[in-house]
Amino acid sequence: MITSRQRKYLRSHANDLRPLLQIGKSGINPNLVKQLDDALEARELVKASVLQSAPDSVEEISRRLSEMTGSELVQVIGNKFVVYRESRDSKTIVLPD
Repeated sequence: MITSRQRKYLRSHANDLRPLLQIGKSGINPNLVKQLDDALEARELVKASVLQSAPDSVEEISRRLSEMTGSELVQVIGNKFVVYRESRDSKTIVLPD
């Protein structure tokens, strides 16, 4: 579980990120979960975009994907959300205490 200070730190790093994934009318599927899992392992902090054609709300999709990938939901803004998961192999982000 990340602290509020760590969440704020991650939000500041997320500002410059471009969405790596787009969730559309297919919603959440095994391929999407794998893509997000792989992206989290490589980058730790990932921004995704939910298109208007998605079957569920941004909040619902981000919450479910966070649970499915074992990541922390950092923020939801508009149609985008940011998740974080510390890499098991190489840490790219050092969180403050």
